[in-house]
Amino acid sequence: MNQNPGTMRTPRAVGLRENLGQFLLLMLINAFVGGMVGLERTVVPLLGTQVFHLVQSTAITSFIVSFGITKALVNLLSGALADRFGRKKILVLGWLFGLPVPFLLIFAPSWEWIAFANILLGINQGLAWSMAVVMKIDLVGAKQRGLAVGLNEFAGYLAVGVTALATGYLASVYGLRPVPFYLGIGYASLGLVLSALFVRDTKDLVPKAGASSTLPFREIFARVTWKDRRLLGASQAGLVNNLNDGMSWGLFPLYFAASGLDVAHIGVLKFVYPAVWGLMQVATGPLSDIIARRLLIGSGMVLQGIALGMTLLGTSFSLWLVATVLLGLGTALVYPALIAVVSDAAEPDWRARALGVYRFWRDMGYAVGALLSGIIADLLGFAPAIGAVATLTVFSGLIALRLMRN
Repeated sequence: MNQNPGTMRTPRAVGLRENLGQFLLLMLINAFVGGMVGLERTVVPLLGTQVFHLVQSTAITSFIVSFGITKALVNLLSGALADRFGRKKILVLGWLFGLPVPFLLIFAPSWEWIAFANILLGINQGLAWSMAVVMKIDLVGAKQRGLAVGLNEFAGYLAVGVTALATGYLASVYGLRPVPFYLGIGYASLGLVLSALFVRDTKDLVPKAGASSTLPFREIFARVTWKDRRLLGASQAGLVNNLNDGMSWGLFPLYFAASGLDVAHIGVLKFVYPAVWGLMQVATGPLSDIIARRLLIGSGMVLQGIALGMTLLGTSFSLWLVATVLLGLGTALVYPALIAVVSDAAEPDWRARALGVYRFWRDMGYAVGALLSGIIADLLGFAPAIGAVATLTVFSGLIALRLMRN
């Protein structure tokens, strides 16, 4: 039987070298995704106190609660949506939700508008960041998952840090609004255009599974949440990791400002943490392909807790800078290893949904951390709130080591 050559397509090869152009494009797009979060790391908590005159920490951190809950729920759906409609369509949809965010931050007449902007930002992050990491894993295949995740998170979190630094500087020169948020208009516009016009879908690279191996979503949710010890260890560690990140996002600018730092120096600290986190993942991602992932996760969580404790002991910018570097290093050890653990434990046909469930629990940590630390700060002060989160982070690392032992 003769085949029409015009209808034949050469199967796409899997591997970083074979897909370098698309991989680098997705890294750039994820940098724009990270930049959208970086818009808020320095400036938005200060907007709460200096523009909207909020007093309670729980009110100020409420924007992180709305962001965290929304992103967590969207993460839960993103894998299933990607499996059904394709990765590229969901990536583009994420940018459509992100486009209004900087305009809302610029023109918001009340704090409720800021909270609504963060609902849209949560949808943007849950769809766009999820698809960026899933597509990179699709492109490189099983042997380079850690490398793919490390490079993805490097691009995203370096952009978080650079944008936090830039917005801190712009705010110190031009004020808290509107100039710092002009960056977000550029990020969202470029991210949407590049995703729509130049990204190729990667769903065709995922091995096809027979019907007998396809799991229902409730079974995947149960495995990631409690049935599989490895996945349980990863989920709880991911939640606590983002719990302490949510606390630092909301409280650290207020804590440093109360200690006498100006907005430019706060911006430097908010740059260093995600910048170290992002840069070091270029090394820690591939490292997790070589040595036991649980060792990176456990040691990284303990190092985060120590760094948070050092922040309480510090009384100067230089000491806080050292603590911030250590916090970024600890997070870099943890982040790509956790995603790689989930990818290891999941079969190709339900990996995207498993990653969605893991990212649901991980990003719910933003909401839990912001709410918990805000309540403790209102009742007891900043120091007890930071200390409680530091202690919880160390315990989470020890639990992960035990659950992932086998």
